[in-house]
Amino acid sequence: MALAKAAPADRAALGIVMTLAAYLCFAFVDVPVKWLVLTGLPAVQLAFMRYAPHFAISTLLLLKSGGMAAFRCPMMGLVLLRGALLASATLFNFITLNYLSLTITGAIMFSAPIIVCALSMPLLGERVGPWRWFAIWLGFAGVLVVIRPFGDAVHWIAILNVYNAFALALYSILTRKIAGIVTPQAMQFYMGAVGTVTTMPFALAVWTPPASSTDWALMVGIGVWGWAGHELFSRAHAFAPASTLMPYTYAFLIYLAIGGYVVFADLPDGWTLIGAAIIVVSGLIIWRRSVPRAATAAQVEVPR
Repeated sequence: MALAKAAPADRAALGIVMTLAAYLCFAFVDVPVKWLVLTGLPAVQLAFMRYAPHFAISTLLLLKSGGMAAFRCPMMGLVLLRGALLASATLFNFITLNYLSLTITGAIMFSAPIIVCALSMPLLGERVGPWRWFAIWLGFAGVLVVIRPFGDAVHWIAILNVYNAFALALYSILTRKIAGIVTPQAMQFYMGAVGTVTTMPFALAVWTPPASSTDWALMVGIGVWGWAGHELFSRAHAFAPASTLMPYTYAFLIYLAIGGYVVFADLPDGWTLIGAAIIVVSGLIIWRRSVPRAATAAQVEVPR
């Protein structure tokens, strides 16, 4: 007997669960990477290992789904640029994890939805009203609270995370432009291909063998978790609209705070928590004002 079709509320619940699982996968990338860079493994080596398993998995799935014809892709220039933006953000994020806490890097990166909103008017021709402009400036104030550029509490390398937020915002805008034209499977493949090819020469030049089998497993695992996170987040949108899923992406900051405390005994200070809260509030304002227009900021993924 066939199962009854899931009710819309049940489908939305499934989409939310998949989103929470996707960001847990992304946390399973950042926490091991911080562990591995602190053991002395080069960030570019870890960036290569983030994309090589992703590339292998997505290649096999693309061949299985449509053979060689599935590799043909329209708008190739934008697809490759999208992959390059994500690969550079991944590398810089891994570099900063050697100096900054997981909570700080995550908080800065979550200003990307705010930047998407700011760029949506010049790049996409969308109207941005006064409430969303207020949220944009509020979000930037939150980033300044986290970074504290005029003090010595946070390492100057946090500037790289600001670049990551802008790169991720452009990546998200490009995703919106090619969605419906390029298949999700092709996006996954070319994301992995660009990340693998661009980091491989540098990774091989500085390759450092991991000290233990556990480190080897973690190094391979970051690629698998990264692929799984993107796959889950993409599929979640088949069950619930982006405007429903967006608030649940902030669970990533909770995951990072827990991981930072359990693995590194790292507790975020008060200013970091305040800045992160301001960023979250600004993102939620943008989400709330964007719901009738399918939530401009909701399609954002983290650069993992």
